[in-house]
Parts: sequence; structure tokens; C-alpha cells
Amino acid sequence: MSNRISAGHLHRPEAVGDGPPIDLAALRAYRYARVQQQLRENDCAAALLINPINIRYATDSRNMTVWLLHNMGRYCLVPVEGPAVLFEYSNRNCLAGIPRMPAVAEVRPGTIHAFFDVAEHAAPVSRRWAAEIRDVVTRLVGPANSRLAIDRADLVGAEALRGVGFNLVEGQRMLELARSVKSAEEIACMRRSLAVADIGMQRMRDALKPGITENALWAQLHCANIENGGEWIETRLLSSGPRTNPWFQESSDRVIEAGELVSFDTDMVGPYGYCSDVSRTFLCGPGRPSAAQQALVDMAAEQVQYNCALLRPGLAFREFTERAWTIPARYAAQNYGCVAHGVGLVDEWPAIGCDPADPALQDGIIVPGMVLCIESYLGEVGGIEGVKLEEQVLITASGHEVLSRFPLELSPAV
Repeated sequence: MSNRISAGHLHRPEAVGDGPPIDLAALRAYRYARVQQQLRENDCAAALLINPINIRYATDSRNMTVWLLHNMGRYCLVPVEGPAVLFEYSNRNCLAGIPRMPAVAEVRPGTIHAFFDVAEHAAPVSRRWAAEIRDVVTRLVGPANSRLAIDRADLVGAEALRGVGFNLVEGQRMLELARSVKSAEEIACMRRSLAVADIGMQRMRDALKPGITENALWAQLHCANIENGGEWIETRLLSSGPRTNPWFQESSDRVIEAGELVSFDTDMVGPYGYCSDVSRTFLCGPGRPSAAQQALVDMAAEQVQYNCALLRPGLAFREFTERAWTIPARYAAQNYGCVAHGVGLVDEWPAIGCDPADPALQDGIIVPGMVLCIESYLGEVGGIEGVKLEEQVLITASGHEVLSRFPLELSPAV
């Protein structure tokens, strides 16, 4: 099969509402059960969740997610058995307006001990916070088990929890493992998110004309996401022309010129909170790509397609790394940091490395229900341009399915 990428196909994304209604009750029950399974397997009385992504996974509740990614203002206690207690960043008069999710039995106002909120009073407030957590765990689970899984904590908070007798256990690992295998309802949500990403990418390609800025082009994806029920975008990874090499340069006010490549990574948290993490490279017309541009895109597409073809249940992470497409030496210094990574609500475990000799290479097995993003970035050190491509792939019982539908091509016909 030829890996050459045509420049002649226009993509028209499917309607966002296509498909049967999503069974949100089943979605929520599956995710909550996955969290409690991890607690049982790790002999924990409860999990104290502070990371808003983990709270969303466990309870399907959200509130000021992006702000709470850098402020400790909302948390949730999931006992090993029974429903959760959610502590909201809100005053008591606002709590009645917060929708209750089936996994949540009680909503309380949070006791916030972060420096931003209490400054020099952090130590006594954190002790009051920890005492309330201790009381709730004792009421829900009993006093015998002091093992508390926690996904994120500041130093003063961790000390306060230990001060009331908790044995703290690494909780992010448990949540990453729980989130790694998706249900059918989660995949349906992801398909809706990818349909919105398709709409945004088509708008970007339609708007890509000489004279548009990177920021104005990037805004097309944001607009489509919000208009269609999406939530936010995690990065600003869009660059054009010489800014495509090296990768990881953020969108700017640079004016895009005719004949330049534009590479981007959606990193889009779309409808239902599910992530569409795909990358494409476009050509700013008029005109056709140069031979060097076309060759670079063809090579990146070959890498993605080759590595996608390897995917199957039972494949070890290490074996995937060892068998992956061989990167030409001239691109190795700026190779993307992993062959593949998991994705769900956001980027998730695993991150499958590129180097079999790396002592930090993760161990594990690819199983049905995982969704992996297959990565490629090719750009020589000192080169003029680089190309970023990425596909989002579901592992099935018999192999794999590429979920991302937007074509791996440079531009529409001119």
C-alpha cells in the first residue's frame, strides 16, 4: 500500500449528533465501579480526589475545571463501598444549585486550606480540613482501615492528613489504571468529541489563507468546540513555516505566508469531557507542496500508519517500542517523546517510549478498551520545517480501529 498522502480530498465531518443516545447512567456506573475496584485491590478505605479530572471521572461532576487545575478548591471522597461525598468550592447558598450525580450522596462546602485562600492560616485550617476528612471516612467505612489514597496534595495538607492517623497511598496511579480501559459508552462519547474536532479542523483548513495569523487560525478550533458542547483545549500547539521546527512551539500572532506548512495538535477536551488528541499538517495555498514538504508528510504518515498496524491486544509496551517504525537518523534528535500514549478525558497512562534501552521504559500490556494516540514528529535539527501527525486508535478484541477520521493530507486540491 502506498503511503503517499493525496492533496485532493475534501473532508466533510459527520454531524455531531450522529449515533444512538449515550447511556450516561451506564457510563457513570462503570467509571465509579472502576475507581472502587482499585480501592479494593489496594486495600484502601477511600480515595481523596483533588485533581478535577479524577473527580470528573469518578462522579461526572465538574466545576471551574481549568481554574481548579492550579487551585486546590474542590475535592471528593470516594469510599471503598457506597456513594461519594463531594466538597464544593462554593458558599452554602450556592450548593443547592449544583446538580447531583448518582455517585454522590452528599455535597458539602469545601474547607480550603491553600495559601491563596488562607495565607498564614494554612496550618490550622488544614488541620480542620483533615479532621473533617477523618470523620467522614470513619462514618462511611469505619475506623479500622487508615489507608487513604490521594491523587494530589500540598505539603501542609499531607502533614495534616497524617496527623489525624491516615496512611497516605499514591492515588494517581490507581486512577490512571482505572481510566485506562474504556467502556462502550466512553467510546461513544469520544466519537462525538472527535466529530467536533473534525468540524474545527475543517474550519481551520477553510480559513487557511495567506495573511491569517496563527492565533486567528487556532481560534477556529476553539470556536467549533465551544459551539458544539465541548469544554476547553489543553495546549496552544499550532505553528507555521519555520516555527514548525522544532516542535512544541505555541500559537502566536505570526502571519502565515503562502507555501508554508502549518502543524497543530488539537489537544481538545470536547463534549462529555472526552479528549480528541489528533495532529495534522496543512499547506497554506495557493500552489502545491514542494517535493521536500510532500516527502516529509509522506514519511510521517508512513510512521503513523506502520505503528497503527502493529496494534493488537496482548502486545507488550516494550515489544511495541522494539517493533515500531525506524526513525531515520537525521530526524532522531528531534523525535517525538513517545511512540504512543493513552487518552480518555485527557492524555492518560500509558506513555510508551521510543527507546528500548531507556531504563524508564514503562511495562505493561495493551488490552481491549484502551485508546492510544500514535505520534509522529519529523524535523531535522536546523531544518526549515517539520511535520506533526497523530491518530487516535481504539484497541478492540480482534485488533484496532482508527477513531480519528480527518484525512492525513496537506491541503485540498487547488
